[in-house]
Amino acid sequence: MSSSAHFPDSQSFQQQSNEFVFWLEANPGVKVNPKILLADLRSSGAGRGVVARSNISEGEELFSIPRTLILAVQNSQLKTLLPQDVEALGPWLSLMLVMIYEYLQGNQSRWTPYFRVLPSRFDTLMFWSQAELAELQASAIVDKIGKQSADESILSSIAPIVRANPNLFPPINGLSSYEGENGTATLLELAHVMGSLIMAYAFDIEKSEDDDDEPEDENDGYMTDDEEEQLSKGMVPLADLLNADADRNNARLYQEEESLVMKAIKPIQEGEEIFNDYGEIPRADLLRRYGYVTDNYASFDVIEFSLADICQAAGLPNSDVDSQPRLQLLEKHDLLDDGWVIPRPSPNDTLEDILPMELVALLTTLCQSPEEFEQRLLKNKPPKPSMDTPQAGLLYKLLQAKQSHYATSLAHDMQLLSSLTPPQASAELEGSSRRLKMALQVRIGEKEVLQALQGMLSTSASNGSLKRSANDDHDSRQSKSARV
Repeated sequence: MSSSAHFPDSQSFQQQSNEFVFWLEANPGVKVNPKILLADLRSSGAGRGVVARSNISEGEELFSIPRTLILAVQNSQLKTLLPQDVEALGPWLSLMLVMIYEYLQGNQSRWTPYFRVLPSRFDTLMFWSQAELAELQASAIVDKIGKQSADESILSSIAPIVRANPNLFPPINGLSSYEGENGTATLLELAHVMGSLIMAYAFDIEKSEDDDDEPEDENDGYMTDDEEEQLSKGMVPLADLLNADADRNNARLYQEEESLVMKAIKPIQEGEEIFNDYGEIPRADLLRRYGYVTDNYASFDVIEFSLADICQAAGLPNSDVDSQPRLQLLEKHDLLDDGWVIPRPSPNDTLEDILPMELVALLTTLCQSPEEFEQRLLKNKPPKPSMDTPQAGLLYKLLQAKQSHYATSLAHDMQLLSSLTPPQASAELEGSSRRLKMALQVRIGEKEVLQALQGMLSTSASNGSLKRSANDDHDSRQSKSARV
């Protein structure tokens, strides 16, 4: 559980933890290694976490949760109580509906002790005010929040089912129904809480061989970025109480036929916290999905450019493919996208290592003279990607334009971050101060990437190494450079 969670007082906190552990171990099939402990880590800003009571060997099983205990569509009674197929909503909305149902059942739900150790307030971007979001400045992450589309999905897919079945979804907060302005606002708030829990804590559950294919789901504002294959989702008790750390990751969840098993992937010493890992994601996405920021993920920071950004830097009147022959040629050869991501360079990286080949192809095409481009059209072939002086100049102009969209300088942000709070007190920040600090960390990381790229361009220009062969293998680059 991340530092984004908000918890009750110490007595209630510990009581809820104890009740959860008692409930968990009372379920048939659950196995919990006596060498681990669910601990109170609020003093370090981490909420609950799992700690080693004694030394644990690599490969040792930490706990095993039977598939029947996962909070998932297939394990809830709701699917048998509704006339429609709940799973037809898709993995996100179907689990959201099930979680709303189970939450509203109160003590009648088998997962009540589990709900009590999950947060109800979040620092994920879905819950930030417009003033707080403005502190992210020009970060592309703001356009990925998707609150409006999430509201639309909830109101069109979930609200009708909830309103048509008041016996299954009893109104709360003194409401008579989920109709009207107050009812709608309450339902949206409840749905966003469940959606945020899913985004932060749910696992993709592998399908069995005879499962039917899942229907495609619309982007409801909670979906992660890599959901081409729609796996069902589920909340795995205890597994989601592990905090995540890119550097100290020492455990991994394995999906077996009957259970989901957490195992140590390296030796863990007595007193050490047990960490899962979210993978190589930038701090901006860490904030969007999980509601917190840590410098351990700083090496994964990126800068993003849209097609419109690049066309504007090149002086094109717009980025409409139908009206731009250069873009049409690239699209015809599957070399055009809506945008590109450039990762933070490592010390030994070159431009060839980090620039996506398709981005270089776009820069090359936009830098061609009318005569050169006409030849490309006649041959019906895009130009060979080449990073020489004109392309470097266009990229530099693009970097400067992006930099100008941030309201403050990197030096200003660094000074503000250092003066905001002493490092040892960072866990004590509350409310807007905590969110300001996280916004600073995100935008500092992006500005550092911009600065590093500008330095690489200057270095390449000075040593004459800008141009690269069109035959360069770019497979290694693509493994490091994701496409938006």
